[in-house]
This record gives sequence, structure tokens and C-alpha cells, in this order.
Amino acid sequence: MYVNLVVLLYFSKFQLLAVLILLLAAVMLRFLQCRGPFAKRRHPLVDSTVVSEIRRCLDAGVEFQGDLLNFRKDGSPLMNHLRLSPIYGDDDVITHIIGIQFYTEANLDLGPLPKSCLKETARSSDRFHSDLSSYRPIPAGHGNTCFDHCAIFQLSDEVLSYKILSRLTPRDIGSVGSVCKRLYELTKNEDLWRMVCQNEWGSETTRALEAVPGAKRLGWGRLARELTTLEAAAWSKLTVGDAQYPAWREISGLAPPLPRSWHSSCTLDGTKLVVSGGCADSGVLLSDTFLLDLTMEKPVWTEIPVAWSPPSRLGHTLTVYGGRKILMFGGLAKSGPLRLRSSDVFTMDLSEEEPCWRCVTGSGMPGAGNPAGVAPPPRLDHVAVSLPGGRVLIFGGSVAGLHSASQLYLLDPSDEKPTWRILNVPGRPPRFAWGHSTCVVGGTRAIVLGGQTGEEWMLSELHELSLTSSIV
Repeated sequence: MYVNLVVLLYFSKFQLLAVLILLLAAVMLRFLQCRGPFAKRRHPLVDSTVVSEIRRCLDAGVEFQGDLLNFRKDGSPLMNHLRLSPIYGDDDVITHIIGIQFYTEANLDLGPLPKSCLKETARSSDRFHSDLSSYRPIPAGHGNTCFDHCAIFQLSDEVLSYKILSRLTPRDIGSVGSVCKRLYELTKNEDLWRMVCQNEWGSETTRALEAVPGAKRLGWGRLARELTTLEAAAWSKLTVGDAQYPAWREISGLAPPLPRSWHSSCTLDGTKLVVSGGCADSGVLLSDTFLLDLTMEKPVWTEIPVAWSPPSRLGHTLTVYGGRKILMFGGLAKSGPLRLRSSDVFTMDLSEEEPCWRCVTGSGMPGAGNPAGVAPPPRLDHVAVSLPGGRVLIFGGSVAGLHSASQLYLLDPSDEKPTWRILNVPGRPPRFAWGHSTCVVGGTRAIVLGGQTGEEWMLSELHELSLTSSIV
């Protein structure tokens, strides 16, 4: 007895990948249940009830174990001891199915294959192999039942790459590349990886990554993997020398909002400033949101009209993700007569004709959900960083009972069910701090400046969170 195959299928939110995997699985299932590569139907000794039970277990999300008669290319029988086990995520939803096959010899005397099949098999031996890994496109309609059923392999490399694979996510491309040799070779192409990254992260982020010194040497495939998994993320402390100071200039926008402090802001497309909340001179907390278009000759402040706003707050963060969407997190929010630290998450899509705030998660918001994973403790005066792919990284802040929090938290608001994730990063992180500031350089480096530990100010300390391997 020997282990023949171990398969781990990743169920993506993109149906295209699921269709591709199902097509490949269907080919393997039909191929192994037919005696000889040119058999038109399943062999009568294959137990159809076992096949039906496999489908039932997959639909019900339960484990399957059973034996199924299979055949080699030469028609000799063997017994497949198959086990399929679902793997559940934190929210009790199936995320993967792992399949393991053990093959043993089957003591069945079925006689030789028909002579016509033997002759055809000999003539076609240079095209057929015992698995799909060495397959290359061949014309359909020559009795090739296996590949006639899998029309996707009749497509050219160009069509597969530019019309199908380029529409998948970086994580899905990695999964597809493990299916067979042909797909593995296709997924090594740097042009394909660039298209995948651009479709997933947007043109602006892709151009910024191209401008990073050494990015070409690292390669798009490796960049995509490291920015998706954050496996190479690491802290380091920077030492800064003297440099020429830039010059500030005042921009006088017409119809300005109320003067405020402890508000939050972000920029869209590098040309529009969005300001939200804060504390007015009178001490009243604010909940309004304003936009200033800096491309105008005489910029004018415009309040974004919404039917409902999150509770008034200060010390929160605004982060841009997915092009023109903004995410609000945390802050000191007004709850009745009290002001309490918050871990609420709200989003707004400014590309909509009538933008509105949506509650992703909130401690007391109507209809609010609680994402899976360990959520950050309520806080204010933290920092938030937008990563390629729309994920948001939360760091530091003033947390009740602590001077601050140094743990990194990650959230993807575009997920159907957003899940908080704690990110453990090696290196030298900033000391416990709040009131610091941050920015992203080149899409791969987050720079953190200053802060207050509760005992001292760190006004001149500068730290870097590198999201990829060193490429400088």
C-alpha cells in the first residue's frame, strides 16, 4: 500500500477558481473510473452508491471514507481508499477540504482490453500519461473522453493566462499552480503575476510598487506572496541624518468646516482630502465628514450628506481601501452622556451616487456584527495603515488600563465575513505608544514616527515596518 495523492483545495470567494478545480476533479474522477483512456462510460464494477455518497458528504460538509474501484491506463484494476475531510474556520464555515488517496492492488481478473483500444493506446502513448501533469492541448473529437470533458485544457496558454488566470487573486494563483505541470509553468510568468496584482490592488498601487528600488529583482510573484501572507514583515529602527526641510504652504479652502482637533483624515487618489469627526472648540464631539478637492484652482469644502452617521468621536482613524472606500476605526465615541473608547468599524464607498456609512462591527450599533478572530481592545489615538488588497493594519493607541497596545491587528473589510487577525512580527517594534503618526512608502513600508508612552515622549524616534523581503 502507498500514498498516491494528497490534495488541499482552497475555496475562494471567486467562483472562477472553484469552476477550474471542479473541472479538473471531474476529469480525474471520470478518467479513473473508466477502464482504458478511451472508455465511454464508467466500468460496471465501480460502485455507483459510493460515488453518490461522496457527493452527499461534500454537499453536507461531513467527512467521507470509502473504497472505490479505479483503473490504470493499461486497464489493470486497483482499489482507491479515499478519505475527504472538511476543515472549518473560526466561524464554523468550511474553508478547505483535504483529500487523501491510498491505492492497493485489486484482485480482479477482468481480462485484456479490446484489441482496438490496445492499438489506439499504443499509437497515442506519446500523448497520454497516467496523470494530467504532463498534458498539452490536443484536438478534441478523437475519442479522448477524458479531455473532451475538460474543455478548459483545449484553450491556448495565452487564453488561459490573459482571460482566466489573470482574473484570480494572488492566493488563488498559488493554488492553481499546484494542480499540474502546465498550470505550474503558466503561473511562473511575471506578466501574468503583474496583471493579477493590478486587478487585485489597482493601478495606483501597482505603479507605486514598480517604483520601489529592487522590486523588479524581487519579482511580482514573490511580491504578491509576501504582501498577501505578510510572511516577511519585520520591524526595524531607523536612524535619520540631516536633510533639507520641505516648505509648507497654506491652502485656503472656501466654506471650511468648524475648527476642530483630534479629528481624522485621509486622501483619495492623492488629490482629495477627507476629514471626519473630532472635537470642536466648545468641547462638543463631531460626527460630520467633509471633502476638499485640491485639484481645483479655488478648493471648496463640501460636506458629504449622509442619512446616518456613526456616533460622534475623536481620536479615531480613517483609511482608504479598495480605491474610493474609507474605513473608520476606534476613537473616543459618545455613547449617551458618556464618552467611551471604541473598537467599532464603519465603512463608506465614496464612488456611490449617494454615499452612506455602513456598520461592519460595533459594540452597540443596530444590526452590527461581530467579526471572527480576536478583535483589538477599544482604543483611541492609534494608527491605521492600508495594505495592498484592501486590508487594514491597526497599531498602538490608548487602551483602558494600559499605557498603550503594541500588538498588530489585521482586518480585510472586503471579505464577506471580515475576520480580525493578530500579526506577530519579528524585529524591533516601537515601544508602547499612542499619539504617533504613520505613512506608507512605496506600498511595502510603513513608517511610524514619535508617540507618547505614558511616561515620556518619543518625538524623534522613527521605526519601519517592512512588509516584504529587503529589496533595496
